[in-house]
Amino acid sequence: MSVRMSGAHAECVIKNIILEIVHESAARGHVVSDTLAAFMVKAVVLDPRNGFNVDRTLTIQDVQKLQELCLDKLSEQCSPSLDTIKMQVYFDISYTSRREFLEEVHRAAESRLSAVSREITDSRAKTGDDMAALYRRIVAYMQLSSGLVSPTDRHAEQEAAAALQSVFPQTELGAFMVLLKRDKEQQLRELATVVTGIRLFNRAGGAGGEEAGLRELTSALLSEVLPVAGSGVEQDLSASQASAWRYTALQERPAGGRHDAPTAVLRALYNVRQHEAFLKMLLSDLRLGAQRVETLQTELASQMKMLKETVQSQTAVPTAKVFPLFKSLSKLWSGLRDEAELLSILGDIARNLRPFVASQAEIFPREYVDGLLEAAEVKTDDQRMAESSGERLAPAEMESQDWLLPETTVGFNELPLQYNGVCGSTLVSRDGLLLPGNPHIGVLKHEEKLYVFSSREAALTFASSPGDFVAEVAEKAKLFPELIQLLGLHQQFSCVGPYSELQPGESFPGNLVTKCESGTQTDVHPPEANVVGSYDWNEWELRRKAIKLADLRTKLTRSVQTDLSHMRRESATQTWLPRNAACQSKREGGSNVPKPQVYVAGLRGQRHGRVVKTNLTRPVEEK
Repeated sequence: MSVRMSGAHAECVIKNIILEIVHESAARGHVVSDTLAAFMVKAVVLDPRNGFNVDRTLTIQDVQKLQELCLDKLSEQCSPSLDTIKMQVYFDISYTSRREFLEEVHRAAESRLSAVSREITDSRAKTGDDMAALYRRIVAYMQLSSGLVSPTDRHAEQEAAAALQSVFPQTELGAFMVLLKRDKEQQLRELATVVTGIRLFNRAGGAGGEEAGLRELTSALLSEVLPVAGSGVEQDLSASQASAWRYTALQERPAGGRHDAPTAVLRALYNVRQHEAFLKMLLSDLRLGAQRVETLQTELASQMKMLKETVQSQTAVPTAKVFPLFKSLSKLWSGLRDEAELLSILGDIARNLRPFVASQAEIFPREYVDGLLEAAEVKTDDQRMAESSGERLAPAEMESQDWLLPETTVGFNELPLQYNGVCGSTLVSRDGLLLPGNPHIGVLKHEEKLYVFSSREAALTFASSPGDFVAEVAEKAKLFPELIQLLGLHQQFSCVGPYSELQPGESFPGNLVTKCESGTQTDVHPPEANVVGSYDWNEWELRRKAIKLADLRTKLTRSVQTDLSHMRRESATQTWLPRNAACQSKREGGSNVPKPQVYVAGLRGQRHGRVVKTNLTRPVEEK
C-alpha cells in the first residue's frame, strides 16, 4: 500500500515520524533531539544498503522499516559513528561566530539588568523614604552593571554608593524623576559607565601601586579562563591527533594482520578526525581571544596611567575633561569582561566534546592498538607533508587540467579546498582512509572546485577522471553519514544541510505522499451577474440618500450664544451672486473703416532737413 499526499501533509507525516522516533528513543532510555532524529532519518534513506529508493513512493511498510532502522542506530551502545554524529550536532548548534557569541553575552547582561532598570524607571517615589529606596536601587544597578565583584559584597556596595554620590547625589533624584522613561534609561547607562570608571581608578590606585591594582583586577576576572586557552584544549587536541595517526597506520597495515575489521577502525578514525577539526577551530578562537585580552590589558594600563596623571596634575578637574576618561576606562573593562565570557563559553564547548570520543577509546585502548601495530611506523601529519612536498607535479603533467601552484596563485594558503583538505583520491582508492592533502603538490581546479592530494600519484589518478572520483566520494558518504559533515558534502546532498539548519519539517529525500482522487468542473456558459451596485431596498437608507440630495439653500439655521461663547464664535456669511444676463438679436451687423496710417520721413538727420509726409491709409474700396 502506498500513499500520496500534498506537500503540507507530507511535512506533517515527516514530523510525526521524527516525533515518534524521539518518543520511542526516550522510552528505550536514550535522549534524542529532533535535529539528531531528522538527520538520522535522512542518513538511513540515503544508505543504499537499506533499500530505500528516493524516486519511489514510500509505503507504510517502508515507513515502519525506516523508523526501526533509525531507532536501532540511535540505540547503539559504544558506537563511534553515532558519537561522531552527536558531536557534529552538538557543535553546530553550540558554536557560532565571534560576533554572535558577543551578542548573546550582551543580551544576557541586558536581561540581568532589565528588572532593576524597570524598577527604577517605573518608580513614582514621592516621600523621603521612597526616594532613599530608589537611590539604593540605583546603587544596586551600578554595582550589577560593573561586574567588578559579587553584587552581594557589602564593601563593594559602599564603594559603588560613594562613587555614585560623587557624580549623582541623592538631591538630583527630583530632576531624574521628571525625565521620560527612555531618558532615564540613557542616564542610567551613562552613570553606570562613569561610576565603573571611578571604581576601577580607585581600585587600581590602592595599596601596592597602579600595576599591582590592575593585576589584582584582571587576575580575578581571567584566572579561570586563560588556563583553558593555554593548555586544556591543546592537550585534548594532542590526544586526538595521536589517536588519528595510530588509526591511520593501523588502516594502512597490509591485510592479513590481527587487527579488527577495517570498518571499525574507520569509524574510530572519523571520530577522532572530527574531534580534531573542531578543537582546531576552538583553539584558533581561544588564541585570538587571549591576544585580544593582552591588548585590552595594555590599553587599560595606558588609560589608567593617563587618568592618574590628569587627576594628580590639577587640584580640581572639570567633569568635561575627566568623565570621558572614566567612560573610556569602563569601555575597556567591559571589553575585557566580554572576552572572559567568550573564552569561558569556548572552553565549555571544548570540555563538552570529550564524551563524544570516549567510545573509540573504549573499543581501541592505546595498549591494544600499540600491540596491533607492533613495529609499524606511525607517521604524523607533518611527516607526511614533509615527505610529499618533493612530489610536485611537472609542467608536462599539468597541461590537460587546470592546476594552481603557490608561486602563481595569490592567497594560496587561503584557498577554499574541497573535502576540508582531505585527499579524495586516497579516500576512494584506500577504502575510506582519510589522509590530509598537501597543496604544494598542486591544487586541481575542476568545475570551479579545488582539490588537494596526499601524493603525486593520487593527484594524477584523480585528475584522469575527476567526475568519477567525486561520485565515488559521495557514495562513501552514503555508507558513512558522518563524512557528510566531516568532508563538507552538504552541497552534494541537498536534502542534508548543516545540523544547525535542519528542521523536522524540511524536504524529505523520499516521496512520502499519499494518493487521492480529485476533480474540478468549469461551467461552459456561466450566467451573467447583473448586479446594480447602487440598488438599496432599505427605506431608511433611501430616506438618508434623499435628504442628502435635498436643496438646503432655503433652510434656516438658528443658533444661540452663552456668556462663555459670546464674542468668541467664528461667523461667516454667504452671498448668492446675481445671475449674468444677456440678450441676443436675430441678426448681427457691423462695419469697419480702414485704419489711418501716415509715415513721416526726415525727422532725424540734418537740422534743417526736409520732412516728407506719406499717407499709407488703404482706400475704402479695398475693404
